[in-house]
Amino acid sequence: MSSARGRRRAPNDGKLATTFRAVVFFALVAGVVFVSRPVWHGKDKKDEAAAGPGATAAAQADGRAPAKELLSVRYRTGTKVAASASQPWLQIVNVSPADIPLTGVTLRYYFTQEGRETYAANCIFAEIGCSNVSERIVALPEPATGADHYLEVSFTEQAGALKPQANSGAIELQLYRPGGGAMKQDNDRSFDGKDEKTYGPNKNIAGYVDGALAWGTEPAGAAAKAPAASTEAILAGTLFDNFHYSGPEDPALNKHGWVVRTSKGGPGILDTWKSSAVSFPAVPGAQGGPGGKDGQVLNLRATTDGTKAGTSQAEIQSVDVPFLTGTYAARIHFTDDPTSGPNGDPINEDFYMISPRNAKYSELDAEYQPNGGWGAPGPRLDTTTWYSAFNCGVKTSSTSIYGCDRTTRINKTSVAGWHTLVITAAKGVVTYMMDGKVLFTTDGKYYPREPMSANFNSWFVDLKTPISGTRQWDMQVNWFYYNADRAMTPEQVDKTVGDLYANGTNYVNTIKKH
Repeated sequence: MSSARGRRRAPNDGKLATTFRAVVFFALVAGVVFVSRPVWHGKDKKDEAAAGPGATAAAQADGRAPAKELLSVRYRTGTKVAASASQPWLQIVNVSPADIPLTGVTLRYYFTQEGRETYAANCIFAEIGCSNVSERIVALPEPATGADHYLEVSFTEQAGALKPQANSGAIELQLYRPGGGAMKQDNDRSFDGKDEKTYGPNKNIAGYVDGALAWGTEPAGAAAKAPAASTEAILAGTLFDNFHYSGPEDPALNKHGWVVRTSKGGPGILDTWKSSAVSFPAVPGAQGGPGGKDGQVLNLRATTDGTKAGTSQAEIQSVDVPFLTGTYAARIHFTDDPTSGPNGDPINEDFYMISPRNAKYSELDAEYQPNGGWGAPGPRLDTTTWYSAFNCGVKTSSTSIYGCDRTTRINKTSVAGWHTLVITAAKGVVTYMMDGKVLFTTDGKYYPREPMSANFNSWFVDLKTPISGTRQWDMQVNWFYYNADRAMTPEQVDKTVGDLYANGTNYVNTIKKH
């Protein structure tokens, strides 16, 4: 029996319910955000002179100022001074007499990093679209008063241009510690705890136009690198996410189209899906961290002590269902051994695309079982294209909907460690590849027929293996990439993703709904 059979969910497994709840959630959140987001309120020159934390001390620590102001950077904080994340919410106003393309604008928000762990950043919301906003954390060559790092923000060509006196609208950013922990903001140069409800000018945030300082002041004695070049335009039909999130409750996670599963049902041990099983740490070997390594990942932890009560499984799902043909890719760390506890569990580490269960059911599945499952030995990586998942194991009549129908290639080898999986669906052929090597191809009826969601999960086939003690299994996903318009080679995927990282691009979605 293919292991994929056991992975099917029952019709009432909560899949559609999860999606419905997510849609309702987004509708409610959108309404709340629209109502609660304040419009831009101007301030007079006295307010402008008093902008920023500890204005007098900051002024004494100011370095270079612009020869001529072309921008005004407006600011409010989305959090209190003590918080689990810093949320600098910004607006850019063009105070020059000419249009200013945002692709030539760079902002720097200065802060003091707590501890040795490098901070990370993401975009929660932007009127111009988070897909058009890039964030990178940069260390100052020499620490200054209130700053040893800055968050540098740049924009793509699609962000457009600001006409004279025009406002960019809200750009809601977030700084956080990937490993978790409180953040102290009262020693951050650019933080201002007074601005919690309305946007006001903050000259402790530097703004640049075409590399020249055009707003605010840089910290004295903190000679910094020239602003990064503008972010390259992102092709239409692209989705990229490198999972820069502070945790499962991060508002950006839902805004970017992901839901952490907590609904009932299978596969595996029923009703054990927990949000606490999902985290986003920085880990050795992951792309994208300081120096290009030790980057942030999506961590899916499956835990059990051999009882259902002591079991938790992990899954993250996309909810807009925009995926069909093209190229799917993910860099995944599979494991043959638990992070802690004894080995032996029939664990599944899964990357798959799946549609609702109906007459055009579609699924593309890459499923790793280091210890096997359903009586079959491991390690094994099953690559499976599904045609139907109705009545699996039950013979159906010629006039009824087709029964459980799929084609599978069992790759009997260990794939422990980091690997890049690429799945293409183009011109009637599905191709599964790992690290540039073709594993399996399917065609004919084994080809996606309707839009699917993208999903990652880690779960137990059963709890029958007699093992004592608690064990934890961690599957990690470095990034996910999708191109709706063409079948890409693994080399093309690697270059594209590398360029996105180099541009400071953490999230992009330019896909049109089918």
